[in-house]
Amino acid sequence: MRINFIRHGQTPSNAEKRYISRTDESLSEYGRSCLDKPYPDCDIVVCSQMKRCVETAGIIYPDKMMITDNALTECDFGDFEGKNYNELNGDEYYQKWIDSGGTLPFPNGEAPTDYKDRICGAFIRIMSGLENYENISFVVHSGNIMAILERFAVPHKDYFSYAAENGCGYACSYENGIITIIETI
Repeated sequence: MRINFIRHGQTPSNAEKRYISRTDESLSEYGRSCLDKPYPDCDIVVCSQMKRCVETAGIIYPDKMMITDNALTECDFGDFEGKNYNELNGDEYYQKWIDSGGTLPFPNGEAPTDYKDRICGAFIRIMSGLENYENISFVVHSGNIMAILERFAVPHKDYFSYAAENGCGYACSYENGIITIIETI
């Protein structure tokens, strides 16, 4: 089986390098225009229910059946939501979070370990219902891609090694619960 993991297109907040999770933001015009490139074909599309993912999937795969899943929502950034480095610089908890390598829970948000478990559990659940498909595309958030590949890809790499730019991602093979990256998208 082949799986494509594609990060949603750019939003206005992505361009400003803001932490955006639960804010349901549409793609920017620039983000839409950057999706005008070839993407791997698929039989079915799975995506987060957030506008930025649904819009991206509709642009890339306009004629494909789409399944949305609320469990694929990005990590809840809590008090960091909507802010960027410049606005958080000097914040004591933000500095502690940076110093931890991103392992501390977001204040009033989600713990990274809980987030990764949620995403990987959703991936396993979703894949168990898609055995009859040969080519599946996930149009999701960068954190989703990083969590899934950190847990299931070989050779193993750390979470941040799998970061994807907007509209980019990975084409992979998937067999017996193991993901092998074939190429970048």
